[in-house]
Amino acid sequence: MTRIHLIIFGDVQGVGFRAWVQRMAQSMQLTGWVKNRKDGTVELVAEGSEESLKKMFKLCRKGPDIAGIENIQSTWQEKPQEFLAFEIIR
Repeated sequence: MTRIHLIIFGDVQGVGFRAWVQRMAQSMQLTGWVKNRKDGTVELVAEGSEESLKKMFKLCRKGPDIAGIENIQSTWQEKPQEFLAFEIIR
């Protein structure tokens, strides 16, 4: 199972970014989670096919129209499947 771990920088909190990520992930049958971090970034861990994860990465580079993405740190890993659904962590 392929996993991507993203830290997304920019205007990404208070703009519906986590809900948007969850909708995109669910539409691509990805599992994992997304959460706001205290430093103003958003953290995302997703598992699924490499193709779907590449698509998620590209979508996150653009974000929803109201967000302003400045930068993304990404880490790709091969891991055993850990998650059953895609959740927003509060």
